[in-house]
Amino acid sequence: MKKKRRTTGALITILAMIFFYLPIVFMIVFSFNSSKSLTHFTGFSTQWYQQMFQSHDMMNSLYVTIVIALLATLISTIVGTLTAIGLSYSKKLTKAYVQQINDLPMMNPDIVTAIGLMLLFITFHIERGFTTLLLAHVAFCIPYVMLSVMPKLRQLDPNLADAAMDLGATPFQTLTKVIVPEIIPGIVSGAIIAFTMSFDDFIISYFATGNGVKNLSIMVYTMSKRVNPSINAISSLLVLLITVVLILVNVVPIIRSKIKEKHEQDPNYEPSPHKHTGRNLLIGALVVTVGVVMLFLRPQSGGQMYAGQTLHIYMPGEYISDEMIAAFEEYTGANLIIDNFDSNEQMYIKVANHESFDILIPSDYMIQRMIGEDLLMPLDPNKIDEALAQTDEQVCDLAYDPQNQYSVPYFWGTVGISYDTEKVSLEELEAEGWSIFQNPKYAGDIYLYDSERDQFMTALKALGYSMNTDDEQQLAEAYAWLENIVKTMNPEIVTDEIIDNMANARKALGLIYSGDATYVTQENEQMGFFLPEEGTNIWVDAMCIPKTAANVDLAYEFINFTAGYEAQMMNSSYVGYTATNLEAKQELAQSDFDGIESYTPRKGNDLDEVFEYNADSRKIIADYWSRIKIVASNSN
Repeated sequence: MKKKRRTTGALITILAMIFFYLPIVFMIVFSFNSSKSLTHFTGFSTQWYQQMFQSHDMMNSLYVTIVIALLATLISTIVGTLTAIGLSYSKKLTKAYVQQINDLPMMNPDIVTAIGLMLLFITFHIERGFTTLLLAHVAFCIPYVMLSVMPKLRQLDPNLADAAMDLGATPFQTLTKVIVPEIIPGIVSGAIIAFTMSFDDFIISYFATGNGVKNLSIMVYTMSKRVNPSINAISSLLVLLITVVLILVNVVPIIRSKIKEKHEQDPNYEPSPHKHTGRNLLIGALVVTVGVVMLFLRPQSGGQMYAGQTLHIYMPGEYISDEMIAAFEEYTGANLIIDNFDSNEQMYIKVANHESFDILIPSDYMIQRMIGEDLLMPLDPNKIDEALAQTDEQVCDLAYDPQNQYSVPYFWGTVGISYDTEKVSLEELEAEGWSIFQNPKYAGDIYLYDSERDQFMTALKALGYSMNTDDEQQLAEAYAWLENIVKTMNPEIVTDEIIDNMANARKALGLIYSGDATYVTQENEQMGFFLPEEGTNIWVDAMCIPKTAANVDLAYEFINFTAGYEAQMMNSSYVGYTATNLEAKQELAQSDFDGIESYTPRKGNDLDEVFEYNADSRKIIADYWSRIKIVASNSN
């Protein structure tokens, strides 16, 4: 019976270890994948590690993460330890109240703490960035330090401090030479917990920072929204570093213990009066190593034109080439600070609340809205004439910004259907258009995209209406069209995960942006891209200067640099979306993206439209889309 129990216990342990560590092994293996796929291994390569070390944002976020974690650990350990010591000599009532207050931040949901800290910084007009991020980390680390130190203090003789001072020790000597040495294990435990909590934190960091200051968790969150295997590379590197540290922490004490035992058995052995020399050397070596790593990781900039100046950009995540960032910083000597938004609506809220950015890169309809609300600065035609002269005329002088008075195009494209050519024929697509999403043949084999604008575009176009309609009856018909799909076709509603899923041909059909379809086709020649004749959304994301911009001259410099041939070649080839520079677009269509239809948006279809901002119809569509998602969840 005992043997059976041991076997069962061993089996459970093995299964638990597999459950915990298999995802990590999976991640490490795919960090060496030769393709961008996060699920299909195509061959061995170290390219994602090379890209990781070349990435401006990733190295900077790693730098910020380590510095914040070290500083937060140091400060919170000192403050938490001193507070715990002072509390141990306080009255019982005071001790009880403070301990309850100390427990509250640990029990409080992180999101509540995060929003509270954000509101505190906003109320006192403290600009969010490195300082607020550090303060937030110190605040949530201190309770964990106190929690680790308090049990060791309770084990001390309460008369120890009095005895030390009776023997002539000063209060400071009593603290540093009597009390602290006795509670070192608790202090070390608290410091380790503080470092781990700081290094790992995402939610509080996300709300407490700003001005482009991002730790690694925020960076990974941003990168995970699009296909970027460098996530696996930097995560694998961290796993390796943590493994090395854990080995050292566990092995070094064993080695020291063995050496001590050996020395004690030697009758001629005399203990060194400098018993902490080894420890001090180890700490010194650690500090020097961290310093060297910090210097290595900290990105440097060159150039003299705008040396020492900073350009603050607010744009979608994974939407700019690291090579282009490095080229601009070298050209100007300036430093780019890039904040990322998840949606145009999130961007609008910050801009409407007068947060300061120098460059915005929103979508067409949102530019129209911000123009109407006087949030954007009219561009000086003399300062952007060269940029516009190089820009494809298809994306100039559109309805959202006539004559490009407020914006210069950054990327553009269409919305279409990604399809598996072995499951779906071109003849079917041409015959059915957007209505192919209602074909029972593909029930359970389609993706819808979690975008109210784009999904309602497909419904309105299928019904023969303009996607910019504000007719409530037409919008109701579009809702019924989509509701029928979610009730009868069992679709999966996704966002950017559609990219990797379609690249691996997991479903027959999916609504997709043209730039993402370009990647899908590059990864899998079996996948095609189709634009129905009923029309689609021609979208444009463009560079604007908000009225709150602090560095307007450098903003113009960025606009002109980004619109140029070389920058567009770097940017478009990296991201996969269509270049707005005409020469770059034509060259990339014949080289990197040769034969890929999705890279070059079509011309000449009068039913293709650009989204226009209409507050009333947007509100109706948003409400309808919420209902659609409820219906979809109930159907599943």
